[in-house]
Amino acid sequence: MSNPFEAVWNTLKTTIDNTNEPKSPLNIIEAGDCWMYLTMVEEFIRYEEIGLNTTTDDEIREMLTDVIRICESQVRRLSDFMKQEGIPLPDATSAKPNSDSNQIPLGVKLTDDEIANGIAFKLVNCMLTCAKSQADALRHDIGMLWVQFHSEWVSFGTTLKVLMRKRGWLKVPPYYYPPGSPQQT
Repeated sequence: MSNPFEAVWNTLKTTIDNTNEPKSPLNIIEAGDCWMYLTMVEEFIRYEEIGLNTTTDDEIREMLTDVIRICESQVRRLSDFMKQEGIPLPDATSAKPNSDSNQIPLGVKLTDDEIANGIAFKLVNCMLTCAKSQADALRHDIGMLWVQFHSEWVSFGTTLKVLMRKRGWLKVPPYYYPPGSPQQT
């Protein structure tokens, strides 16, 4: 089955490619959004590496491998775009070396619940930043890049939510019952 957003993406791209809009330089907000997002996603990868060094759970390891693949793909595409536009790249934190999760003391070691919720929190931040950056974009090419990144996060978030619900790690706020409505127990 193909990516559910692929058809929408292809339609949007075709529509925008046919607008014959002149290519203007990026404005300062567009450039700053690129720089900030690239920094965020590179730091996200470091957290994922820490998770891989911490967990022994096969499903968590698979989820972390998937999200690292998404992040690395986005870093590569955004870095290439930034280089083409002459935007300096931010300094990246060095990759975490592989370690034996059994050697990490329990008080220091992230639990699988903490790893999954940390990924969920970072995922939400990436999605919000993509949406904000897309709204800031005046040029269609960078706007479409943000839409593409956002759709990748939506797709990944769906599988993450299924895993978190299955394991009982999904943080659910208390239910709200408006005054006068029948109470559910």
